[in-house]
Amino acid sequence: MHVATTRRQHKDKIYGTHLLRRSYREDGKVKNETLSYLPEETIQVIRESLAGKHHVVAGEGFEIKRSLPHGHVAAIAAMANKLKLPALLGPACRERDVIYCLIIARAIRPGSKLSTSRWFKDSTLGVDLGLIGISTDEIYSAMDWLYARQGTIEATLAKRHLHEGSRVLYDLSSSWMEGTHCPLAAYGYSRDHKRGKTQIEYGLMTDVDGRPISIEVFSGNTGDPTAFVNAVNMTRDRFGLRELIMVGDRGMITRARIEVLRGLEGTKWITCLRAPQIRTLIDGGSLQLGLFDETNLASITHPEYPDERLIACRNPELARLRAHKREELLVATEKELERIQEGALGHQCKHPIALRVGRVLNRHKMAKHFVLEFSGDSFTFVRDTNSIATEAALDGIYVIRTSVTHEELDDAKAVEAYKGLSVVERNFRNLKVIDLDLRPIYHYSENRVRAHVFLSMLALYVTWHMREALAPLMFRDEEIPERQDPVAPALRSEAAHAKDATKLGANGEAIHSFATLLTHLGTLTRNTVEFSQGVQIEQLSVPTPLQRRVFELIGSPIPTTIGGKSTERKH
Repeated sequence: MHVATTRRQHKDKIYGTHLLRRSYREDGKVKNETLSYLPEETIQVIRESLAGKHHVVAGEGFEIKRSLPHGHVAAIAAMANKLKLPALLGPACRERDVIYCLIIARAIRPGSKLSTSRWFKDSTLGVDLGLIGISTDEIYSAMDWLYARQGTIEATLAKRHLHEGSRVLYDLSSSWMEGTHCPLAAYGYSRDHKRGKTQIEYGLMTDVDGRPISIEVFSGNTGDPTAFVNAVNMTRDRFGLRELIMVGDRGMITRARIEVLRGLEGTKWITCLRAPQIRTLIDGGSLQLGLFDETNLASITHPEYPDERLIACRNPELARLRAHKREELLVATEKELERIQEGALGHQCKHPIALRVGRVLNRHKMAKHFVLEFSGDSFTFVRDTNSIATEAALDGIYVIRTSVTHEELDDAKAVEAYKGLSVVERNFRNLKVIDLDLRPIYHYSENRVRAHVFLSMLALYVTWHMREALAPLMFRDEEIPERQDPVAPALRSEAAHAKDATKLGANGEAIHSFATLLTHLGTLTRNTVEFSQGVQIEQLSVPTPLQRRVFELIGSPIPTTIGGKSTERKH
């Protein structure tokens, strides 16, 4: 049997007829018998059936055996592969596959190693890389493998993004620990404001744009200056950079640390003076507030800072905010003191009252701005106007301290370099809260804690590049206006204001946060379909326009599997 199509032309129109025919032989001759005249759609089904294909009734004869979230995993993996993350981690082996998956999982669904191992089977990540049923022991073994390679990996990142004379940004943060057996856990100043918990500290080093280069873990009671010296030594010794500019905040690069830096040839610094040091400059006449009558920036000198530049800055907006905040704290402190004052009547001993007053003053850090007097069973308080005026005189004023010459960076560029520390602070927010949820930390082995933090930094490296690539779909300002006044607050472009107002991008696309983009990408699923004849196929759901746009911005087709051995769905 076969299908024959005949066509005839009548005037300007062509007519086609589809015939189902049977061929047979009679008296040695081949003859054809027409069995039926059929419509076009029926003929197509018959052609495919005769070619060996099977057909089922729509909605019958097949079932979807499994549907796995795929799009978010595929997007992070596409960026990771674009950054050559597998090669960065090391030679191909089982441990590398495990770490690769842990990094992608940390970027998508941060959690404990146990919960992550169980999540692998619920996405295409674990399925494609053979991690279904992986044990936590194998994960811990892979983390040990990663920790042993940390120095090599960081040196490669430094080679990618740093060069002689680069500015290196460095800052310190902390995260609290759970458990009691980690040698690194100690009580110290908690940047998470987590009272009663031990913590670890870690210093993050980035390039001038905020790309993570290295991270180092310290005991929870390590001081900022000690961590900074370690960072300088690591940059010089491990990365082989002899000329660099270290940028750190006023608590990081102290007077003692600068003395150490002076002995390191080629190492320069940019930091900021503390408030008492600024007050000394004002009292000595080196810094006069009249300098800011016509400008927000002025160069000054002082004999205590030889071979250094001091750049005094005054930010009026920052001054306004600090004055407003101080007044709020003063009012809140007065209200609490008044309540204690009302309840103090009848108390003969002043010590319990004094303790309560002390707690209030310490809570808001306002003790220096009040004058207290205890008498019998009562006490009085008044604002210390001199103390308040003295502090108010410094509102919005900061002084940049740097050994970088004017030829290398003029005053405005030096101020911008110091303010560039904000990108490290943003990385800490992404690392600890927004994206990667590094904290709390449950590991008690010292090396496992270090490996956990380093793994989180590698996930931050991937998400940093993801955020850069997907900026058109997010609220981020892509065209930050150049500031004429480096001291003034950063400006947002008209396009960014339009994003904020309309929640739409330049092409009319909905604007998202990074988290909601990943959530939407997760709806791109890979489905296992089984037909009644026992045939199974893997089929991606049809990508939405937004999902297609994400992969266009990443610069990658949509892979059907993770791990590089896949066919790809073209855009």
